[in-house]
Amino acid sequence: MPFIHISVTLAFIISLLGILTYRSHLISSLLCLEGILSSLFIISTLVALNMHSSLANIIPIALLVFAACEAAVGLALLISISNTYGLDYIHNLNLLHC
Repeated sequence: MPFIHISVTLAFIISLLGILTYRSHLISSLLCLEGILSSLFIISTLVALNMHSSLANIIPIALLVFAACEAAVGLALLISISNTYGLDYIHNLNLLHC
């Protein structure tokens, strides 16, 4: 297994463990989610390069578009929550309150 595959898989696992352990802050969760999506993008790009198919080249681009949309929505949510509540702690927010 080449070094790039090992390092990307390790980045995915570390980001996944980060999102499981740092759930208290929204910004930490968003950064770990970006790490997961970045490693998935690199993995899908490597797979598309090895398949030599023109249809396989669409998958990394679509994943990159979803990652950009996720980042925009996550930052908008972070700004909205920090303006409303003054903090980004997920556990202290009462989102079910009307």
